[in-house]
Amino acid sequence: MTPTSTIDESAQEAPPPVNMAALARARRQRILAWVLPVATIALAVGLWEFLVWYHEVPHYLIPAPSLIWSTLLAEGPSLMQSAWFTVRLTLFSLALAIIGGVVLGALFALSRPVEMSLFPFAVILQVTPIVAIAPLILIYVHNTFTALLICAWLVAFFPILSNTVVGLRSTDHNLRDLFSLYRATPWQRLRHLLSPSALPYFMAALKIAGGLSLIGAVVAEFVAGATGTNTGLASRIIESRFRNEIPKMFAALVLVSLMGVAIFLMTSLASKLVLGRWHESEIKRET
Repeated sequence: MTPTSTIDESAQEAPPPVNMAALARARRQRILAWVLPVATIALAVGLWEFLVWYHEVPHYLIPAPSLIWSTLLAEGPSLMQSAWFTVRLTLFSLALAIIGGVVLGALFALSRPVEMSLFPFAVILQVTPIVAIAPLILIYVHNTFTALLICAWLVAFFPILSNTVVGLRSTDHNLRDLFSLYRATPWQRLRHLLSPSALPYFMAALKIAGGLSLIGAVVAEFVAGATGTNTGLASRIIESRFRNEIPKMFAALVLVSLMGVAIFLMTSLASKLVLGRWHESEIKRET
């Protein structure tokens, strides 16, 4: 072995140099991704507190954040019980939307006659406002939770279905021809070709449907006007409005907002875990 070949082999085996500047820049961006939103929210809350105190705004008009926090602590047990009701309603409706949207979307992608027969009904349910459908559902469905679940499911269902169908049809036609050439079965085509193609579309729809399921649950409860102990945060908001308990109403609104943020973060994390290693939408590029 010549010295030149030894040098070439050692150069090939040597690890690439670490770009410390790029690592520091990536670490700084990760820190800013958390610090900037938290700092902005803290600044907004502080400004809110100052303006209420400075202008001496009555608490029955706009309560200060400190009063909302104390109300949240004082009314914690009842509000958390209602929050758990809303959480269950939201998650159940989202799960049903995922199951129904994916199954029906797969049927639409595999069978054109099925799509032409059923897709108009899905469009009609989507374009009809839920506030117009909810009273009918509440009349025909006697169980309140089931009626609210159907209303929330209707709101979250269509984005899953629509994006799943678009994703299943976005597969490269050359790959379709290749699977046809090898005489792949419909199940093999769906599992190994269509599903990976539709996955980015489905994860995008999941982020949308997560928020819509919460909106559908709250709106359906507003329309139902349900009251009592076994009800959600929307009922607490309605009760607080009638009793002129504005701080309690704001506390319930804060819980609803926190639930929405939590759902968005969970769906974003799921998208990162599923797509982060191979899809361009989640892969981090060095700048």
